[in-house]
Amino acid sequence: MAVVTTEESPPSGQDADTSTTALRNRSAFTRRLGAAVRGAVPALAAYTAVRVLGLLVVYFWARSAGESPFHLLTKNDGFYYLSIAQVGYDGFAQVQSDMAFFPLYPGLVAAADVLSPVGVRKTALLVGTAASLAAAWGLYAIGNHLYGRSVGVLLAVLWGVLPHAVVESMSYSEGLFTALAAWTLYALIRERWLTAGVVCLLAGLARPTASALIPVVGLAALVAIVRRRDSWRPWLAGALAPLGWLGYLAWVGRQTGRVDGWFHIQEAGWGSSFDFGVFLVQRGREVLATASALQLYVVTGVCLVAIMLFVLSVLDRQPWQLLLYAGLLLVTTLGTAGYYHSKARFLIPAFTLLLPVAVVLARAGRARAITVVVTLAIFSAYYGGYLLMVWDRSP
Repeated sequence: MAVVTTEESPPSGQDADTSTTALRNRSAFTRRLGAAVRGAVPALAAYTAVRVLGLLVVYFWARSAGESPFHLLTKNDGFYYLSIAQVGYDGFAQVQSDMAFFPLYPGLVAAADVLSPVGVRKTALLVGTAASLAAAWGLYAIGNHLYGRSVGVLLAVLWGVLPHAVVESMSYSEGLFTALAAWTLYALIRERWLTAGVVCLLAGLARPTASALIPVVGLAALVAIVRRRDSWRPWLAGALAPLGWLGYLAWVGRQTGRVDGWFHIQEAGWGSSFDFGVFLVQRGREVLATASALQLYVVTGVCLVAIMLFVLSVLDRQPWQLLLYAGLLLVTTLGTAGYYHSKARFLIPAFTLLLPVAVVLARAGRARAITVVVTLAIFSAYYGGYLLMVWDRSP
């Protein structure tokens, strides 16, 4: 009996070239990713250090008072996110509906909880922490690209020592949105259109403040189209950017039976509406004219400093994409009535305002920069404990 053997025919020249090119591209991508990770390690390590300090203060303060740190880190808005992750939205069963909260963060928590062995509460904290680390990396990438590595590291660390930075370690969506906003803006200034469009789409599912990010992508895409640059990619980026935000608003509209459903929930249920800053000025005057809680003084100070930093950012001639994003975020946050005590938290994603400070500290020298950062870290750690242990409302 004859034995017939078969051998694979050698690849043709064209197939071999294609395979070689694919391997080279994969190898180049791996090298670039490895270099990016190694470059970001100091920023991520420093950010982690300041956040661990803040969490240790919360942990020991809570234990000394007989409280559960995990419950404290998932209270207030965190309760709503956990509820959405576990049972879904309430279907507009009440005026103060949880449909005011955008779906990406609770959706990620629900997906991670399927595989997580630690329970939904701790899973939510892990997802939030991972998102904040991604945000710190994005901040480093922007600072490094514009001003150098030292500024990138300091930008990430300064974000981690904001007065309300404890929120970055809670089951809240600010960290996730900041990560998506940072990487969207980084992609824009690098003219990576598809990345910018897709990440902005996701940001629109994370928080309503994506309304400050979407116009930036749209305008950048329009400029590129007018200048006839990058072929079809800016068109696609501009089309993708608003889909997440508009899609969720449309879904809420359908659930509530009215086109302005989400805005109705915000105003009628949560007492939040746009009034061009009238509420902010009136409430700020009350805070400064009477004896008030520490939280209200800090919020007032943060709002004033944010405006000052925006002016400094303009004077520093930051890229217009960063300026437009920060300006729109300031307008939407400071121009909205209601929740005065949460204004500083709502400004956590306005990370571009920290660039002037990061640049000054980088030029001041390592010893001075460390002195400032350590002082801010100590105050942020204490204040994070205050927000969870003393202040009786949401941060």
